[in-house]
Amino acid sequence: MLLNERKFKILQAIVSDYIETAEPIGSRTIAKKYELGISSATIRNEMSDLEDMGLISQLHTSSGRVPSEKGYRFYVDSMMQSRALTSDEAMFLQQMLIENIYQAEYMMRETAKALARLTKYPAIVSEPFLKKTTIKHIQLVPLDEKSLLLVLVTDTKTVKNQVVNLNTAPNYETLTKLSAQLNTHLAGLSIREINRQLIDKMLMQFGEHAHVLMPVLGIIADMIQSEDDVRVFTSGVKNILAFPEFSDKTKAEAIFNALEDRASLFEILGQPLASPQGIQIIIGAENHLDLLKACSLIKANYTIDNQSTGCIALIGPMRMDYAQAVSVVSGILQSIQNVIKALGGTQ
Repeated sequence: MLLNERKFKILQAIVSDYIETAEPIGSRTIAKKYELGISSATIRNEMSDLEDMGLISQLHTSSGRVPSEKGYRFYVDSMMQSRALTSDEAMFLQQMLIENIYQAEYMMRETAKALARLTKYPAIVSEPFLKKTTIKHIQLVPLDEKSLLLVLVTDTKTVKNQVVNLNTAPNYETLTKLSAQLNTHLAGLSIREINRQLIDKMLMQFGEHAHVLMPVLGIIADMIQSEDDVRVFTSGVKNILAFPEFSDKTKAEAIFNALEDRASLFEILGQPLASPQGIQIIIGAENHLDLLKACSLIKANYTIDNQSTGCIALIGPMRMDYAQAVSVVSGILQSIQNVIKALGGTQ
């Protein structure tokens, strides 16, 4: 979308002013405050065009204009200017990471606190998501007529075992054959690589013993999930109350509940290993979670070494100060890389 210079400056003024004040802005205010060299009547005409283009909206017929989701997206993509961290901010981040680099859990907690402190938005930071655990060997061992022992060995040399209760447990010879089939199909796979097509194929091969497969797969999934679990830290959750957009108790509680629920946090962060690189800015309806439709989400991956990747994120209203938030996130990412380099690369 192309805007002439006047429309560009007027939209920039509307977005900047609304981010700062949370109040609709009118043509007279723009004319006085931003000294664009054009009359308020001309500004009104340009604002009308911007509204027709879907970049701004009017809450009431007598009110000023506010940016639309489309307007925020245009601002982020075409208007937003990068802002460097102040020397105090950069020193604060660098010192925080240096002090805690050998204490991974504490470092992630402090990173979340730093993000929330510097931006005034709720922050989420995950531990590194390690390379997904894969299956090395599976053995089914008979216990009695209605139970067997599942022994799982992973690529990390972890050995886990759990009792599987069944209506009827196969004998030793049958379980040896079923173990061989499991290893043929599953050895070298992570739990995410076990798809429906593979399960259907295995069910056919198990034949009359198909009733053994699903409970075994469920337990294997739980065992591997416990290996892959990472912790997620939040900070500044109550910061959301500072914004008038969340003065509604129901909206605020929805955000609070999501930031206290592990499953919701992972939905918000996504899977870092599969996420695009760089900083992502997700605005309003672009969010796939309903509770974030009135919010903006800024997130990015960080890398501790060549195999572990974590995620950091900020949640705020759609009128969040994108330039400042992005500069802090960029600063966090750069500080992490600088500390790792100073320590000689990887840990």
